[in-house]
Amino acid sequence: MTDRAVIRPATAEDADACARIYAPWVRDTAVTFEAEPPGPVEMAERIAAAQQRHAWLVATAPDGEVLGYAYGGPWKSRAAYAWTCEVSVYLDGAAHGRGLGRALYDALFAELAARGMVVAVAGATEPNPASAALHRAAGFTEVGTFRGVGWKHGAWRDVTWYRRALADAAPDGPRA
Repeated sequence: MTDRAVIRPATAEDADACARIYAPWVRDTAVTFEAEPPGPVEMAERIAAAQQRHAWLVATAPDGEVLGYAYGGPWKSRAAYAWTCEVSVYLDGAAHGRGLGRALYDALFAELAARGMVVAVAGATEPNPASAALHRAAGFTEVGTFRGVGWKHGAWRDVTWYRRALADAAPDGPRA
């Protein structure tokens, strides 16, 4: 699939597809801690916000169908974190296991590094062996697990955090 998929920056026109892909993850799993799936209007706002300083990419089939997306956004609001971003990737159920998540992440990391990001972090609700495998394959290292930090689907959930360098950190600080 990845050899035929096209990865490109997301636009507002992709909001319907991104909302459709994300909805089952919100409704049916504890992968995300959102309680209600965002609709296309909110998804378009999220895409626009990510594009301002970070990035939001989609992967499409040859016919233009959106198969998945990945994005980066702020990790924390304090100034010292300005070069660290939080990243996520979501795929349509039929697109799993074909290397598309890794391809989206690779393209996202290149774009984020070009925009001056130095570090990416990602949180994964446990248990999620597919996400753990993807993050390790994409060059992340596990940095720790917060126990019982989210309540969803009738249980307290753990979140494991991962870190990956996007660029060499300059010893005298980031270059703005």
